[in-house]
Amino acid sequence: MKLIVGLGNPGAKYARNRHNIGFMALDRIAEDYGLPPWRKRFRGLVTDGSVDGERVLLLKPGTYMNASGDAVREAAKFHKLKVGDVIVLHDELDLPPGKLRIKTGGGNAGHNGLKSISAQLGNEYVRVRIGIGHPGHKDKVAGYVLHDFAKADGDWIEQLLAAIARRCGHLASGDWARFQSDIAMDLGEAPTQTQSSARGGSAGSSRAGGQKRFGAGPKAKGGAPSAKSGGSGAPSQRALARGAAGSGRRKGGSKSKPQPSTTPDAEQQAVAKPSPTTVAGKGGGSTGALADKLKAWLTGRSDKDS
Repeated sequence: MKLIVGLGNPGAKYARNRHNIGFMALDRIAEDYGLPPWRKRFRGLVTDGSVDGERVLLLKPGTYMNASGDAVREAAKFHKLKVGDVIVLHDELDLPPGKLRIKTGGGNAGHNGLKSISAQLGNEYVRVRIGIGHPGHKDKVAGYVLHDFAKADGDWIEQLLAAIARRCGHLASGDWARFQSDIAMDLGEAPTQTQSSARGGSAGSSRAGGQKRFGAGPKAKGGAPSAKSGGSGAPSQRALARGAAGSGRRKGGSKSKPQPSTTPDAEQQAVAKPSPTTVAGKGGGSTGALADKLKAWLTGRSDKDS
């Protein structure tokens, strides 16, 4: 069982004060879950029942804020609860209006209700911090928290209290991270990495649920690595041909050294027309046939001169 405490001051005079937002949250939880009417016990008002299958005891201390710890200690002792089973909802000056954060332990930031509880139980209880904003100067704090919310605050108060009640099952089950992340989602806040993890998203994923991993390189059709992504594949026929011919450019872009020429000299080129079989190096024409043609040409020229 969890003991869920809302902080505030008793009486109609304080009912709408900023300091009483803890009371307001408990009233909304009790209403939405249809818990029994409030009754006097443990120096305050209590109701109990089931919230999403988990048993809870709600407590609004009637001791005034500065002595809240007396009522909380009595209830926790009677039900033999551990400090970690106590959850306190309270107003928080250091958060903007409408923001909510949850933590276990830590300092009390000058909050007299928290100071009283820590004096009775120690610090390791759970705090649900409900932002009300800060008046701007410490001298104005007392008048600010003991003043009613402005009418303009009505919308965010309604939305936040509804979200707290809707997600109270996570408080009752001890899932603090889920409680905070789901409320943030309800209020349209962008989740933090920690909140995303609490919802089950795997680390390193680009979408909730880890459906896509970072670093997965693109693949070409057929499953082979893409050449653009740096994948290695079989060399192309053109590359093989270039390699076999010993031609192409070097890595730095410079041309390869020219090979010694195997063609006839200038005079021979001007007269002797190479056969079609030797134009593109196809077929590999005979060296003997070329010599015979050259010899015949030289013989004919010699006869003419004589």
